[in-house]
Amino acid sequence: MLIKNKILRVSAAIIFMALVFQITPGYSQSGLDLRINEILVHNDSNYVDDYGNRSSWIEIFNSAYNNVNIGGMYLTNDPKNPKKYRIPTGDPLTLISSRNYLVFFADNHPTRGILHLNFTFEDTNYIALYDVNGRTLIDEVNIPPQVPDITYGRAIDGSEEWIQLEKTTPNANNYTGAIVTAGEKFVVLDPYGIGLALTAMSVVFTGLLLLYLVFKNTRRIYAINLRKIFSRSEKIISSISEDKDISGEVNAAIAMALHLYQAEYHDHEEAVLTIKKVARTYSPWSSKIYTLRRSPR
Repeated sequence: MLIKNKILRVSAAIIFMALVFQITPGYSQSGLDLRINEILVHNDSNYVDDYGNRSSWIEIFNSAYNNVNIGGMYLTNDPKNPKKYRIPTGDPLTLISSRNYLVFFADNHPTRGILHLNFTFEDTNYIALYDVNGRTLIDEVNIPPQVPDITYGRAIDGSEEWIQLEKTTPNANNYTGAIVTAGEKFVVLDPYGIGLALTAMSVVFTGLLLLYLVFKNTRRIYAINLRKIFSRSEKIISSISEDKDISGEVNAAIAMALHLYQAEYHDHEEAVLTIKKVARTYSPWSSKIYTLRRSPR
């Protein structure tokens, strides 16, 4: 009864945890990976919105390697009012893919869509992003005086360094220079491939050495166990040969048991055979009481 109650409690706990993880929105677990990435305060001849208008805009960057839904979070330009603009939920636009971007327009026209905020940067130099509870600060930026059509952003997406960017990059990587890959860096360090060859050979020979040691030790252990089995068998056979009263059936049973043990045809058992000798020395199948008493007609 106690075991049954424990099983029921464990099952109920597992079901409860599964429901909690299923109901809880995904963005509440990874929303802290979002970053305010680029800001344009004075938009005179720069990026236009879906209405063809030029206004201030804010780029949000998802620094995680999984999708993050920004729906339900808050953007504000007032540190005393963290819930100034709540980003609507249930819209596919709010799902930011891994290492991707989403641009909001600070034009004070929220009726134009969910990406249009209810504030501007005319009387403030502050922008912040809050989590869905309206209390957890995810990211904030104090914006210095800006030049028209020049964005203020992170030197590298998600980094700590903020600079005046040479090019505006809405919905794109802030760093527009040549990106040196790891392979190109390695070519500079090892132009002739000598280091690469030595590394590859060391890995191969190390693997072969490990395989040799493993097989050698495995063979040694197998040989030791085999010698133990044969020594036990010799002791059993020698003890059997010394006892002259053992019948042929018993010898056959012992030989079969040893064969099965060495061939591993059965589960592990103790290597001790117990034989109980019966009092009668005849087989009941040879008794006349079990044969026909009358000749068949």
